[in-house]
Amino acid sequence: MAEIARGRSERGELVLRRREDDGALELRVNGVFVMDDVETSSEELLASAALSSIRRPDRVLVGGLGLGYTVRALLADPRLGEVVVAEIEPDVVAWMRAGLVPSVLDDPRVSVVVGDVRTVVTASPDASLDAILLDVDNGPDFLVYNENSPVYASPFVTTCRSKLRTGGVLTVWSSSASSDLEAIVTSVFGACVIKPVSVNLQGRAETYYVYQGSS
Repeated sequence: MAEIARGRSERGELVLRRREDDGALELRVNGVFVMDDVETSSEELLASAALSSIRRPDRVLVGGLGLGYTVRALLADPRLGEVVVAEIEPDVVAWMRAGLVPSVLDDPRVSVVVGDVRTVVTASPDASLDAILLDVDNGPDFLVYNENSPVYASPFVTTCRSKLRTGGVLTVWSSSASSDLEAIVTSVFGACVIKPVSVNLQGRAETYYVYQGSS
């Protein structure tokens, strides 16, 4: 592995590195694999699931910048007006601004807030967003940061619904099936659409999931 950058915050250590076997760019947090730039279909599905469910994506909020693939997929839609990205790790934003990761931040439709997505969503006016996309961890059952568990809990999901315009959607990425998340989204929104996506993760067949509720 060729290390490109290393950062540290109160949540732990972040490492951006290039794999030698396939040349992939990889992000790890506290030694745990988070994502790479080879298998990006689930991040893209997170965006397409939201875009296909709303009439006009004037203002969209994304929790988690990562390597930028969810935002990039959103930007490919010419209807998109504005995307606000909440990213809690300043190093992730700095690496992209420095060109260590292909940037999505030079598009004028994109703005970034360095902070907890819960704070950013809560500060948004009610009924001001057409979609909220959450990709802040590996999902409720395999957290990298235990402090992220409230992101998947009923109070925050309820807050998300209050920030959505009529017809808006909440779309949540998870690395595993989660009956608890399904139940919470169903309870808050009245129904939950689940979209599995098969991925090849460094030679292993895996299934990721997107959970969606519509206001």
